[in-house]
Amino acid sequence: EEVGFEVASMHSVLHDGIRVSSTGIRMALAQGDLRTAHRYLGRPYSISGRVVRGDGLGRQLGFHTANVQMKHNRPPLSGVYVVRAHLEGSTGIAGVANLGVRPTATQANKAVLEVHLFDFAQDIYGKHLRVEFIHKLRDEKKFPDLAALQQQIAHDVAQARLWFEKNG
Repeated sequence: EEVGFEVASMHSVLHDGIRVSSTGIRMALAQGDLRTAHRYLGRPYSISGRVVRGDGLGRQLGFHTANVQMKHNRPPLSGVYVVRAHLEGSTGIAGVANLGVRPTATQANKAVLEVHLFDFAQDIYGKHLRVEFIHKLRDEKKFPDLAALQQQIAHDVAQARLWFEKNG
């Protein structure tokens, strides 16, 4: 009151009898439970940022990626995901994304979001991209070499395309 603030008590929001909280949402995301996170948020979990230049490894492996600049703390989820990306004004582009530290490519401990957009070949450097996480394919892991990583990425892309064929 001394500085002009008021405090109001708010009722808890429940979903199927369970209290919805930011802690619960972070826990669902960390466990790869995107359905629960979606129900609690009322929308798919997403990360937004500008597309920046990466180190070119995706291109070298035959899978061009949009590298989304993340300015905040490490997100509560990591792994490989089926995603839908939205450029400024777009309705959504299907793709697959890796969110994590890229253990095969680097020793750095900084999380990176790399998105491979299906059937897409535009220059989008500097543009804003919002990435919706729809379905988790697998955890991130270290591969013995780049050839094994390339083979896994091809499998991830095929799995994500199949997911979109079945689920729209």
